[in-house]
Amino acid sequence: MNNEKSIIAGMVSLVFVTAVISFILAFFLFNGLDLTGGKSYVSFNRNEVEKGSVEKFNQIKRILKDTYYDKVDENKLLEGAISGMTESLRDPYTVYFTAEQMNSFSERADGEYVGVGMHVIMDNDGILTVVDTFEDSPARKAGLTKDDKILKVDGKDVTSIKDENIIISMIKGKENTNVKITVYRPSEEKSIDFDIVRKKIKVSNIEWEMLEGNVGYIRILMFDNDAYSYFTKALDELAAKGMKGLIIDVRDDPGGDYEQVVEIADRLLPKGLIVYTEDRNKKRDEKISDERQFDKPLAILVNGNSASASEVLSGAIKDHKKGKLIGTKTFGKGLVQQVYGFKDGSGLKLTVSRYFTPSGQCIQGIGIEPDIKVEPLDEYKDYPVSNIPRDKDVQLKRAHDYIKQEIK
Repeated sequence: MNNEKSIIAGMVSLVFVTAVISFILAFFLFNGLDLTGGKSYVSFNRNEVEKGSVEKFNQIKRILKDTYYDKVDENKLLEGAISGMTESLRDPYTVYFTAEQMNSFSERADGEYVGVGMHVIMDNDGILTVVDTFEDSPARKAGLTKDDKILKVDGKDVTSIKDENIIISMIKGKENTNVKITVYRPSEEKSIDFDIVRKKIKVSNIEWEMLEGNVGYIRILMFDNDAYSYFTKALDELAAKGMKGLIIDVRDDPGGDYEQVVEIADRLLPKGLIVYTEDRNKKRDEKISDERQFDKPLAILVNGNSASASEVLSGAIKDHKKGKLIGTKTFGKGLVQQVYGFKDGSGLKLTVSRYFTPSGQCIQGIGIEPDIKVEPLDEYKDYPVSNIPRDKDVQLKRAHDYIKQEIK
């Protein structure tokens, strides 16, 4: 009997001590105090966070550490908690990157990587969707096409992942290795599996040529880190060949670097406001163009996949009445992100502000209507622009006719 009392007393004491320790840990975390000898700590604002939430955080961590059937890596738990903080904002554009994901994001901005060669965008339904495939790329050779919705990568369901860069990093890998991609093709109402060999992809994000009648044509596939330098090169070469008017094609362009598109817009617009942003404190940051401007007829080709930086350019051109927007309504992404890099190679892409066109319009969730609406031919509505035969591209033809008419 005495032994039983001793055991019970010991158990009560143990529970009491554990509870006291948990309370103390939660108390110190809640108040932002350092329990690790001045090296590192996690803190919460005591005026904003309930103490019970901090206690629960510690309890769950301890249960996972002590009870999960397999060994638990606390560093991975912390990584997951960090990722969870960004996911709780329910903003598909605010994302925590692991070192691997951050490297993938940087590769995309730099224009060279190992993968399958396609442009994708996180559609409004929250599923990563193919916008276009690159010429001679593994993706195009395998048969992937515009509007294919990516459901699985190597058998893993990715429809619940709201950050496109995470899925893209899963598709990328070592050169000459295989990746299995499962898509849903709306036009055929069925799922299709593709087994694709990864290759080194060198992205050429700006293409240009001279069309009939000395009409210059520049297509911007994405505003990467070199966009302005290539755009300037294209503009100079076309001018040297006697360009009399210009078509800039940002159809299927998902966006890219904010500073790059501002520089391109500056090259085209007269002196005045290009775009401005506002953060949550209503702090306004304006981008102003100088007096140098493009002095020939101008048309911008747009469609429902023209997003973000593409809309910065399109909105500025339209508001300044510098040229005509031709095609269909744009995507409607009016948010600006900033990227933070950390010592371990990881990173954070954070929505920091909304942007507004010169007339004061924020196009988030709205898009920009073209001046001249032109739908693609029915037989090519589901095609990426790159796959539409030139003689069937009625949007480009309309822009070409408009410029030739303005030249006369």
